[in-house]
Amino acid sequence: MLEFFNTLASQPFLQNALLGGILASIGCGLTGSFVVVNRIGYMAGGIAHSVLGGMGIAYYVNFDPFIGALIAALISALIIGTIKLKWKHQEDTAIGAIWAIGMAIGIIFISKSDGYNANLMSFLFGSILMISNQQLFIVLLLDIITLIFLALFYKQLVAISFDIEFATVRGVNVNLFYLLLLCLVAITVVLLIQVVGLILVIALLTLPAAIARQYVHSIGLMMLMAVGLGILFTGSGLFLSYEPDLPAGATIILVAGIAYLLSSLFKSFKGFN
Repeated sequence: MLEFFNTLASQPFLQNALLGGILASIGCGLTGSFVVVNRIGYMAGGIAHSVLGGMGIAYYVNFDPFIGALIAALISALIIGTIKLKWKHQEDTAIGAIWAIGMAIGIIFISKSDGYNANLMSFLFGSILMISNQQLFIVLLLDIITLIFLALFYKQLVAISFDIEFATVRGVNVNLFYLLLLCLVAITVVLLIQVVGLILVIALLTLPAAIARQYVHSIGLMMLMAVGLGILFTGSGLFLSYEPDLPAGATIILVAGIAYLLSSLFKSFKGFN
């Protein structure tokens, strides 16, 4: 226990990891609340896993994979959102196809790059202990963009999340804000990739918000609680994984998953009584 805190006080890599977890938790708590309320976890999963294609291409051409991921995420969000709005009867199959194509492209391009094994594992399962100052700045910038977007369009996003007919009557462009919400999800996915990787990103995006929804009904309070829980889970995961040298991303998700199960059992037991 003391070794973790001694290292945290003296080593920049662990300080960056903790700060990265905090910054990512802000994005996942804010956006994850809308993902949970709108029940678009599967769509978020399609966006997340198609991102590997952009990362693979960027890595192959010696470009920053983080930027490649962001570009791929936004493109995928627009494609998946358009499918949802225009071809609802083919939605699940089309999202699954985009999911698979993105991952396949990423694996192919990464496999043609030097040192692909280590980098593929990093992309899939995260490397929070390797976050650089530049990546922290990018995550901070994306958090700021998310906060500005929510501040400007909070009422519209709440309206399309709870009552589409009312939003339409009030003159809200439902299709536009739905696509913008998916773009916000795409940005948040990129925030979390460095923390827990593509495989586990949806869990950290949705579990804190899902727990928060069990206790609060206001989406504003839900976002605040989800942010706090995300910070708690990432900090606890780093702490628990450090001394036994466990994968930090997987440990973070394990903590979040156990917390969700315990919370659900508690709510069920309380309701039963």
